[in-house]
Amino acid sequence: MIPIATILLSAISVGLVLTVLLQSARGAGLGGAVGGSAEQIFGKRRGVDAFLSRLTIALGIALFVIALLIAYLHHLAAVG
Repeated sequence: MIPIATILLSAISVGLVLTVLLQSARGAGLGGAVGGSAEQIFGKRRGVDAFLSRLTIALGIALFVIALLIAYLHHLAAVG
């Protein structure tokens, strides 16, 4: 079970990196957040940007859950 979870964790990690890289830059990082307009910071996302944003959130949550699962499985293997 641990090898399958580790492969899944690796696949989710690659997917998360790709979705972050595919997102369009809004405001050019921290400088845009400090000096950008409110529309750029709080504007609505549409189409592909909305999908990539939701996918990034879902993959981040999945990454966290799978990492906790792997830690728990290693704990069970060490104890038992």
